[in-house]
Amino acid sequence: MTSDGDKRVLFVVTSHGQLGDTGKPTGYFLPEVSHPHRILVNKGCTIDFVSPEGGSPPMDPVSAEAMDDISRAFLAHESWRASLDNSLRPDQVDPDRYDGVFYAGGHGTMWDFPDNEPLAEIASSIYTRGGVVAAVCHGPAGLVNVRIGDEYLANGRTMACFTNQEETAVALADVVPFLLEDRLRERGAIVIPAAPFQPQVVTSGRVVTGQNPASAEGVGLAMVKLLGA
Repeated sequence: MTSDGDKRVLFVVTSHGQLGDTGKPTGYFLPEVSHPHRILVNKGCTIDFVSPEGGSPPMDPVSAEAMDDISRAFLAHESWRASLDNSLRPDQVDPDRYDGVFYAGGHGTMWDFPDNEPLAEIASSIYTRGGVVAAVCHGPAGLVNVRIGDEYLANGRTMACFTNQEETAVALADVVPFLLEDRLRERGAIVIPAAPFQPQVVTSGRVVTGQNPASAEGVGLAMVKLLGA
C-alpha cells in the first residue's frame, strides 16, 4: 500500500453495454464515476481504472442526458478521460499498489461484475491488507461474491444499494439478471434503504456503499475519511 498522503484508488467500471434483451444500451453511470473521482483527486489521491475487458468501457447514455459541471469537467480533462478510456484488465492490476477499490454503478455491472473472479480477488486482497472497499448504486454487484476467507464480505454488514423499489420504478426489475438488494441480503448483508432516489451512504468497517447516483459524492467523502486522505 502507498504511504500517507499518496493514496491510490482503483475505480472499477463495467464493460457491458447491452441492457439485457431490450436492445437498449447501458454501461457505467457517469456521475457515479465523476463525483467520487473529484472528491478523491481533490484530496490528493491517484485514480486508476479497471474494467472486466479493459480498454474503453461503454457509458450509459442516460447518464449523459443531464450532465452536470462535475461530469463535464471530468470528460474535458485529457488525462482523466484517457485513463478511463484505456482501462486496465484485471490481470494487469497489482492489488498491492492500492489503498482502496471503488465499484462505480450503471446497469451494465449487473451482468459482468458478479462472477468476475479476478475482480473479486482484487477487492479481497485490498481489503485483507487493510484497504477500503466501496461501491455505489449497482456497483455493489461487484461485491456479492467477494469473500474474505470463507465468509462473504457482505455477511453481517450494513450496506446500501440500488433497491428493489428503485429497480421497479425504472421498469427494469424484470430485465436485470437478479435484484441486487435481494442478492446482498442472501449473502447476509443488512440492507438499509432510504426513500427511492434519495441519498444514502452506509459505512460498515472499511466497506462503504451508496444507494443510487445521488449517493455517489457521499461515498467519495466517506472513502476519504477512511483512507485518511
